[in-house]
Amino acid sequence: MLATALVALDSTIIATASTAIARDLGHFEQLPWLFSVYLLAQAVSVPIYGRLADMVGRKPLMLFGIGLFLIGSVLCGAAWSMPVLILSRVVQGLGAGAVLPLSMTIASDVYTLQERAKTQGYLASVWGVSSIVGPALGGIFSQFASWRWIFFVNIPISILAAWMLWRRFHEPERPRVRQRVDYPGAVLLSAGTALLLLGLLEGGSAWAWASWQSLVVFGVAALALAAFAVVEFAVRQPILPLRIFSRRVIAASTAASLMIGAIVLGLSTYVPVYAQNVLGVGALVAGFALAALTLGWPLTASIAGRFYLRIGFRWTAVIGSTLVLFGSLLTLTLGTHTSIWLVGLYCFVIGAGMGLTAVPTLIAAQSSVEWSERGVVTGTNMFARSIGSAVGVAIFGAIVNANTTIGQDGTPRGPELAGAMHLVFIGVVLLAMALLVGALFMPAHRRQEESGPVESPAAAAGSV
Repeated sequence: MLATALVALDSTIIATASTAIARDLGHFEQLPWLFSVYLLAQAVSVPIYGRLADMVGRKPLMLFGIGLFLIGSVLCGAAWSMPVLILSRVVQGLGAGAVLPLSMTIASDVYTLQERAKTQGYLASVWGVSSIVGPALGGIFSQFASWRWIFFVNIPISILAAWMLWRRFHEPERPRVRQRVDYPGAVLLSAGTALLLLGLLEGGSAWAWASWQSLVVFGVAALALAAFAVVEFAVRQPILPLRIFSRRVIAASTAASLMIGAIVLGLSTYVPVYAQNVLGVGALVAGFALAALTLGWPLTASIAGRFYLRIGFRWTAVIGSTLVLFGSLLTLTLGTHTSIWLVGLYCFVIGAGMGLTAVPTLIAAQSSVEWSERGVVTGTNMFARSIGSAVGVAIFGAIVNANTTIGQDGTPRGPELAGAMHLVFIGVVLLAMALLVGALFMPAHRRQEESGPVESPAAAAGSV
């Protein structure tokens, strides 16, 4: 829970301070990079951590990830320019790539499927607290102190999380199988996704969409990703085993995770921008709208276990994705004089749907494999969410940059931004439709785990 708090707090605290960062460091058009490079670094490192976790265990990699996240937070807080801040976010993302999926994998290791329905409430409470504390702190720091404190606040949490994990989590000995890490696959995946994001973020801004620069960037990205697919089918132990997608539950879960990441990060990035620069509210009030989005998620996630134990994974996810679609359609009614309370309400509906969708899709995938594959499956799910988030915020950033002009204070304002935000909300609706389709392909009934925890529930609780 402490380790999860690092990523949960970071995901909500920075969005409300994004306008203040742009005013201090300039280059509003580069703002999407703060989110995209973080998510890209997280995405490409998650499969590596997932594979290594199945090889050497969860604890050492979790400690490494917390340490890297701490270093990245210090560098972000000390950044003196937007490029330096962007590079520091890469370091943070590499740490988050270990922290979030491994915390979920550890919970999956030590608790049975039935127990996880209850413990999910404890993990969801972390996101619930962060959904309130994060936007509030982001607004307070950026409005009354300095945005740099949104990164420095991670220092004590990182130290406490590492100390608790070192002292209290005792991983049982398991037979180790010698494996090789698929470094060529990791390099090709990183190169392909990085070039894809570069083309999406800079297209229409640094160069025209139909220019030779776009053709080269997207062409090389396509070649790298195609080569990655060839390598993954050729090697014995791929970094991202594409064969697992032949299982319907994993394919559907991954597709849903991809859409979830794009929707959540798209809204988390641009709802505060809309609230501050279209509605004209302060950073603290803008944080309220984002808090509503991130509060709805953990509230329903805490009860999602009761749903999927009774009605199954598919219908729980269908109910959740229907709520997401309904809330997304409501955002199309937002205008230049909309009440901030309505913005918060619509975001809450979307967040509530996310809680009922993300939990059963992930647990269904985890429950379909043995311990030796659970790290890879969890990592793949988190990878899809991170890639969806990175690509989503890149596409929305391209839409906003192509339809707005920057004012003297370094941020866009007025009718142009309102029109661009309407296009963003249309994109969210389309993604929500795709999410609903993915939920319909989930298994109809709850499946029992093929292999439960190695330890007894009492021993597992004691070790944690």
